[in-house]
Amino acid sequence: MRQHREALKRLSCALAAADLGHIECDVSLAECSWYEIGGLADIMVHPHSAQALQRTLAIIKDHGVPMFVMGDGSNVIFDDAGFRGVVVRLGQPISAMAIDGTRVKAEAGLWVPRFALELARRGLSGVEHIAGIPGTLGGLIVMNGGSQRKGIGTHVTSVTCLDNAGEIQHFNQQDCAFGYRRSALQKSDCVVLSAEFELDLAPPSQIRREMIDILATRRKKFPKHYPNCGSVFLSDPMMYDVIGPPGKAVEEVGLRGLSSGAAQISSIHGNFIVNRGGASARDVLWLIYKMRQTVGEKTGYWMDCEVRFVSQQGAVMPAHQAADVLFGAHLSHALPAELQALL
Repeated sequence: MRQHREALKRLSCALAAADLGHIECDVSLAECSWYEIGGLADIMVHPHSAQALQRTLAIIKDHGVPMFVMGDGSNVIFDDAGFRGVVVRLGQPISAMAIDGTRVKAEAGLWVPRFALELARRGLSGVEHIAGIPGTLGGLIVMNGGSQRKGIGTHVTSVTCLDNAGEIQHFNQQDCAFGYRRSALQKSDCVVLSAEFELDLAPPSQIRREMIDILATRRKKFPKHYPNCGSVFLSDPMMYDVIGPPGKAVEEVGLRGLSSGAAQISSIHGNFIVNRGGASARDVLWLIYKMRQTVGEKTGYWMDCEVRFVSQQGAVMPAHQAADVLFGAHLSHALPAELQALL
């Protein structure tokens, strides 16, 4: 513990001397997460540019301190014990956007609803389905996020990343291997800096009408009165064809409204878990375990999580893996032993 504190002090001094952005200590992760769950992060850095981000990551690596890079916090569950390391938060300073005809380049910290709105204004079509999705663009690309069973990766032509050595890497669409809510970027240990897109032309009024319809559907279907991180489980195409989406499966096995502490499976949509006030990460993970186990036993389909869990020691994993370790380590699909030690 003493060594860790000394390493943090040296790192904090190095970051401050480099003047790369705003630095905070002992930051509440609950205030940075859409779930409003999580303990304190030792240090949080807000880089003021893409170049500052590159230098920030290099300095952190040199000091050997655990690190987690986040955007808007819309798809993460932080450990109740916090994060013993540095959280690097991307946002408005790294959110530039440039349009050249139907080609668009945008930085990772750009807020997704703003991205969608700017494209609509310019009559650029193809990603209307992202309207209303919270979070920043970098995370959306890594997850190949979207709605209506579409993914943003369809229109991505290239992605620029920083690898774990702080070097810039370029990936074309084939390199990214986009699939339904997945990409090769999820396993690359890279941090997305920016992406380029090729879009289609359409009347702005037509694009706006489609986006308004999408937003209206989201308002009707999804809970909005309590903190949540959106869809918990990914929709498996094979399961979808036989049973339907995860929310339907959860509801049909009788789990709608089930609670653990202050966390509850939404009574509005079975693929949402809401924080009714003071929920812990453990509460949410228990519900995830219960949902996955019950649906798996009754249908034969084991749902995987879209939302990620970030442990105190720095492990980042789909939340169902953390739930399996905490509540069902006997399962054959539980997390490998080398990662269990990080929970």
